[in-house]
Amino acid sequence: MALDAIAISALTAELQCLVGGRIDKISQPERDEIVMHIRCREASFKLVVSASSAHPRIHLTDTAKKNPQTAPLFCMMLRKHIGGGKITAIEQEGFERIVKISVESYDELGDLTTKRIVAEMMGRHSNIILVSGDNRVVDSIKHIDESVSSVREIMPGGVYEAPPAQDKCALIDFGMDSELDFSLPNKADKALISNIAGISPLTAREVIYSVYGTTDIIAQNINTNRYAAIKLELIRLAGAVRAGDFSPCLITDNNTGKIIEFSAIDIKQYESLAAVESYGSMNELVDAFYLKRDMHERMRQKSADLTRLLNNNIERISKKLSILEKTLKDAEKLDDYRVNGDLLTANIYRMEEGMRSVEVENFYDPECRTVKITLDPSMTPSQNAQRYYKKYNKAKTALTEAAKQLRAGRADLEYIESTLAMVENAESAEDINAIRAELTEQGYIKRKSTAAKKRKKESSKPMHFVSSDGFDIYVGRNNTQNDYLTLRYANSSDWWFHTKDIHGSHTIIKLGLNKDVPRRTMLEAARLAAYYSKARESAQVPVDYTIIKNVKKPNGAKPGMVIYDGYNTVYVKPSLLGVNSDDG
Repeated sequence: MALDAIAISALTAELQCLVGGRIDKISQPERDEIVMHIRCREASFKLVVSASSAHPRIHLTDTAKKNPQTAPLFCMMLRKHIGGGKITAIEQEGFERIVKISVESYDELGDLTTKRIVAEMMGRHSNIILVSGDNRVVDSIKHIDESVSSVREIMPGGVYEAPPAQDKCALIDFGMDSELDFSLPNKADKALISNIAGISPLTAREVIYSVYGTTDIIAQNINTNRYAAIKLELIRLAGAVRAGDFSPCLITDNNTGKIIEFSAIDIKQYESLAAVESYGSMNELVDAFYLKRDMHERMRQKSADLTRLLNNNIERISKKLSILEKTLKDAEKLDDYRVNGDLLTANIYRMEEGMRSVEVENFYDPECRTVKITLDPSMTPSQNAQRYYKKYNKAKTALTEAAKQLRAGRADLEYIESTLAMVENAESAEDINAIRAELTEQGYIKRKSTAAKKRKKESSKPMHFVSSDGFDIYVGRNNTQNDYLTLRYANSSDWWFHTKDIHGSHTIIKLGLNKDVPRRTMLEAARLAAYYSKARESAQVPVDYTIIKNVKKPNGAKPGMVIYDGYNTVYVKPSLLGVNSDDG
């Protein structure tokens, strides 16, 4: 976990700017996350406290999230007890992933009281708890009763107890007299985690790397000199933490451009495989890291039912297409049925009832070779001939119908796969709801009621970007918006972009009065088209581009489905505007 006790220590030190500030507003945009607006003497701040199982954290942010129309009960309780209160202290509990925020406020009787917001950031055990002055739990964002945990209950009215302490030496307490157990045959960094409390796997690997120049070391192979060097490095790191000497940095994979991790200390273990970007503050770093990481996780949760629906449809349609393709292959024999019928009719005088087969000359064959035709002994010669004609007509009808259904099935599959790509790239609940409404309109989701059918649709607009040269670029969030952009909003001379043979969003450059689009803007639009596609994580993505008049929508085609000609192709690295990218 990136947010170890070292990172918490760095964040807590920076959050001292909130001490003395007043809690102006409290909101709860997610079921496990609160946001407090804090007004200080010289500035105002927005503090995020999250008990997300995947991404628990506490940090300042500039990001605004949409709040539910009705505040959740926990949010209402916080407003009642600490709304307008003054922050008197922000402390890290021991050297754990726990931060306590003390708040002075007046109760219903007008008495000044002190309560604590306890943010426990411990993976699936994360929680946000409001504790009274007499150490009672007022409420928590997650209720933990005896059915969930027999060790530690967190319920309103109960006595608050801190999580059980780990049987390890905390990093900040590590000294020359401390000992490390490297007796087990596991890797040295894992042994460090077993010995030292408050460090993440990333930090443990960095300690080993600083001594060995590699992280692939077995604990049992560490000799006396290296053992002493590891201890000295831990003592140095502990001293830096106590002194508040941090080096916030973000680590990005050089090959894929994906964010790997963040750290409160300088990281060198990745060498040339990753770029290490320094940040001026831990809060800024954590906000940047979790902005995308947490958003993606929450979108995945909110869209789980849609993803399951679309994957089930893909599986169903794929099976249907396989059956239809087999039907078409079998129907290729239809000419043989017609020929057999003709040959039997021409040679009916040579046939007798009860025959199981007959050999006749094939007058359709230039060499007039003999063929053997299987007969049904229970039928007359005439009935056998008619049996082959019936097979021919049945196969002919099946061929026509199967070909029709195959075209429709492939169009359905193309649409479902493109919609799945949109779901995977969704960036807000509004995006998910718009896709859900589109699937309902197309009949893939049943309408729940007549009222739902008449309910006013949420407004959802295509994404808007401005290129480095000042041109407006628009990107569709779903297939309905793709149709709107391409077929209604864009002019015939505007530029249109789409990933080549890859599902993704339609991207438009609006020309306005200026028809001369610089290459830089063209590349930026192509990068956006690649970023909002199934190939977002790829290094080089082919993107087709042409003017709108070359893009057509076939009659009866599904939303977002178009054909185009007169295009060119450029290979780009997917990115948003403002992100440097080297294209081939």
